Amino acid sequence: MTALPLLDVQGLSVSLHDGRETRHIVDDLSLQVGEGEILGLVGESGSGKTVACRALMRLLPEALSISARRITLAGDELASLGVADFARVRGRGIGMIFQNPASHLDPVMRIGAQIAETIRFARGASRREAKAEAIELLRQVGIPDPARRAEAFTHEFSGGMRQRAMIAVALASNPKLLIADEPTTALDVTVQAQILRLLTELRDRRGLSIIFVTHDLGVVSQLCDRIAVLYAGRMCEIGPKRAILGRPRHPYAAGLIACQPAAGATLTRLRTIEGQPPSLHAMPSGCRFNPRCPNAQGDCRSVQPPLDPVEPGHLAACFHQVGTTPRLGCAA
Repeated sequence: MTALPLLDVQGLSVSLHDGRETRHIVDDLSLQVGEGEILGLVGESGSGKTVACRALMRLLPEALSISARRITLAGDELASLGVADFARVRGRGIGMIFQNPASHLDPVMRIGAQIAETIRFARGASRREAKAEAIELLRQVGIPDPARRAEAFTHEFSGGMRQRAMIAVALASNPKLLIADEPTTALDVTVQAQILRLLTELRDRRGLSIIFVTHDLGVVSQLCDRIAVLYAGRMCEIGPKRAILGRPRHPYAAGLIACQPAAGATLTRLRTIEGQPPSLHAMPSGCRFNPRCPNAQGDCRSVQPPLDPVEPGHLAACFHQVGTTPRLGCAA
């Protein structure tokens, strides 16, 4: 990235202390997000994607500790902020869309009132101004008849409309960065496409930067500009979408791509990555992927590979990188 990034994260770790030892759920994670960029954060379930994003929002249980060498948003340092100061950043600087909106929207509060409350808290607007802007936000996220729907409760919305309402709540504070944590997982294909199109339009219209968390590389190929691949809490590979999907260097990234069903392919057994992700209580030494890696050698089992550049803007943490691999078609 040539320009200064909107978000710069260096050395983010999330740790669990059990009295005898410290276990790292997210380990020394570094990434950057540019202004107006959509970064896809991918990996299997349990790879640390959601934990890393909640750490950026400081929305983790007290049992987990967060540390980082540096976290800056638009040049402002966040890692050293106290609880009260960071509360002013949450929402205003960084907003978050959660995977299950039904569990994050108040079931006994009208949708419009929830959005208006956020607007009043973040910007000090009057009740009248906040209500009018809440209706406008519902219109922007594609809710039909927004003035009437603003008076509805969460249970009166479909799954897709709840997700749109959740996006409106996240936008109410006018954040610079939006974290979308698997926002389309529970939706059918048609509604999923609508939400993805909405996020793209919001990026284009508002200049939003987005971190999009998913395990679906098909979605990533449509939506994202760059991709970061996590495995067992560590960054495996990060770079431009076309570079990662077309020329993956880390065996784990290549394995994920090879597992994707190809469009128009005949009915055959899908490929898989052999083995299971490691348990938090039994992390392997060296590269955490080495027990499942077809390229693993002795150095992989004793030393953690550094995240080094393989070409401009494309980095991989692997001593024995893959060569050519099956390609996954991606949008321009």
